[in-house]
Amino acid sequence: MKSTIDNTVEFVKEKLEGAEAGHDWFHIERVWKLSKKIAETENCNKDVVELSALLHDIADPKFHNGDETIAPKISREFLTNQNVSDEIIDQVLFVIENISFKNRDQAPADPPIELQIVQDADRIDAIGAIGIARTFNFGGFKNNPMYDPATQPDLKMSKEQYKKSNGTTINHFYEKLLLLKSLMNTAHGKKMAEERHNYMLNFLDQFYKEWNVD
Repeated sequence: MKSTIDNTVEFVKEKLEGAEAGHDWFHIERVWKLSKKIAETENCNKDVVELSALLHDIADPKFHNGDETIAPKISREFLTNQNVSDEIIDQVLFVIENISFKNRDQAPADPPIELQIVQDADRIDAIGAIGIARTFNFGGFKNNPMYDPATQPDLKMSKEQYKKSNGTTINHFYEKLLLLKSLMNTAHGKKMAEERHNYMLNFLDQFYKEWNVD
C-alpha cells in the first residue's frame, strides 16, 4: 500500500495546487499526520485512515458551489486506477461523505473508527493557533468582516444556512470552532483538542481587550 499512499500524496498535491491556504496541501498534510498519530492509539485499518485523510478535501464543497458529489467521484476514480480494493474504496468514500461538521446532524449513529480518527484530525486542525490562522484566512478570502459587535453568532443555522453564511470571523468561533472540543470521538483526539480549545479562549479574551482598547 506504500506506493499507493505515495501516489495519493502526489495526486493531492497536484490537485490542490493554488487552493485557498486554509484548505491546501499543507492542511491535508497536517490532517494526515494527526490521523496517523491518533491511529496509533486505536484498532483500525490504517490504510483506510491514511487514504481518507489524504483525500478528504480533494474537492471541498464550499469551493464547488456546495456540490458534495465531486470529491467522492474524484476519489473513487483515482483509487480504482490505483487498483485499490472495492472494500477499501467504499470505506474511504464513507469517511469523505460523513466527515464534515455541517453534516453532523446526519452522522451515522455508530461511526467506524476510521471515520472517528480522520474526523478528529480534521477538527483538531480547525482549532488552536492553526485554526485561528485558517479562520481569518478564509474570512479574508470571502471578504467577511472580522468582527461586528452588533452581529450575534447564529447557533441554530440549518445545514443550508451554514453553507451560505457570510457572518463575521469572530462569530465563526462560536458557530463552529468552540463546539469542536465536545465533538471529538477518540481519547487521543480529546486530549489534543483540550489544549487548542483553551488557546482559542485566551485568544478571544485578548482580541476583545484590544478591540475595546481596554
